Amino acid sequence: MSVFVVDGGRVLSGKVRLQGSKNSSLPILAATLLCRGECVLHNCPRLSDVEASLKILRYIGCTAQREENTVIVDTDNVTRCEIPTELMHRMRSSIIFLGAMIARFDRVRMSFPGGCELGPRPIDLHLNALREMGVEISEDHGELDCCVQDVLHGANIVLPLPSVGATENIMIAAATAKGATIISNAAREPEIVDLADFLNSCGAQIHGAGESTIFIDGVDRLSPTTHAMIPDRIVAATLMSAAAVTGSDILMTGVVPSHLESVFPVFRDSGCEIEYDGEGVRISAPYRLQSPKLIRTMPYPGFPTDAQAPVMSMAAVADGMTVFVENMFLSRYSHVSELCRFGADIRVEGKVAVVDGVKRLLSANVRAQDLRGAAALVVAALCARGQSEISGIEYLERGYEELELVLSSLGADVKKI
Repeated sequence: MSVFVVDGGRVLSGKVRLQGSKNSSLPILAATLLCRGECVLHNCPRLSDVEASLKILRYIGCTAQREENTVIVDTDNVTRCEIPTELMHRMRSSIIFLGAMIARFDRVRMSFPGGCELGPRPIDLHLNALREMGVEISEDHGELDCCVQDVLHGANIVLPLPSVGATENIMIAAATAKGATIISNAAREPEIVDLADFLNSCGAQIHGAGESTIFIDGVDRLSPTTHAMIPDRIVAATLMSAAAVTGSDILMTGVVPSHLESVFPVFRDSGCEIEYDGEGVRISAPYRLQSPKLIRTMPYPGFPTDAQAPVMSMAAVADGMTVFVENMFLSRYSHVSELCRFGADIRVEGKVAVVDGVKRLLSANVRAQDLRGAAALVVAALCARGQSEISGIEYLERGYEELELVLSSLGADVKKI
């Protein structure tokens, strides 16, 4: 297993281009199954989760090739309609193949997904929606056996909560289903819009993506296309946190500022200056950060749960108290005990974490337990005095493309060993 070794205390400077979005890449890769032929996907990041998706595509018969950050997927010769347990357990997002394979084959057999342990993420929302569209689903010892006896058809689906994954699965399945589908209380994330843009480029008829109600008119078939993934807004928030804790000034290019409108106020409240000059977003941090006071994670356009952990590392060295309220997942504070090893003062009770900022963090040997928690530990190590070692970076590599090289290009001392 590899580890990160970080010599903290260095001021960062320079320019960096954001990687493509992980949370766009995974559903779009699954959605290529609806197109018989070759799709070309640009700005597709090199991540272990993306590679897991490519392995699933290859297993069922696709050819999938990578040329730097471009992935070419040809789905002409798909032969299998099942995904083995080993491949499903590599990531939670593997459930996104459910809607795509139902639409392609009218049947699929797969196990429940794996991934980071963040508490319950019930897939009942996915299953119930597909049942409304004519899919018969049986569950047997952790396996899902799904088939369409008559025809996959549109439906009026009201989600009890705006689940991103369920919204994506419904959109993919409905794109070529018979008739119209309406998704009420749909997720509104930029990644939902990106998936709709990809599907519409293939010939789908999807309207309202990015709003709470999405309308889909099923079409007979989709055609291959070329598409570029949006930039990763969570990586942007992580790099901003790294700049903030080190009192740095960096420029991020390839950013869509509107995707970060819920994140910018937190950094401005902390004393950072944020500017957008047409080339990118520049963040300039003060010598000592101020507490952002209160951060509540919410569905988009609220503050993203994926940014909670790295921003907590920023709050750990801010002057004053910050209260975090995690409304999205039950077990998303696994990084807290490791941040305390650096000297952070954090108390957790239920979904609330109270952070009393300290003047400085000290180096420590820590272990990541999930993707965003790993990012938080890297951010903390960047400002900690001395040399820190971070293990468990296999979690980090699920969502961050060569983060050690990105940070090193900005002047950080980060080595992967």
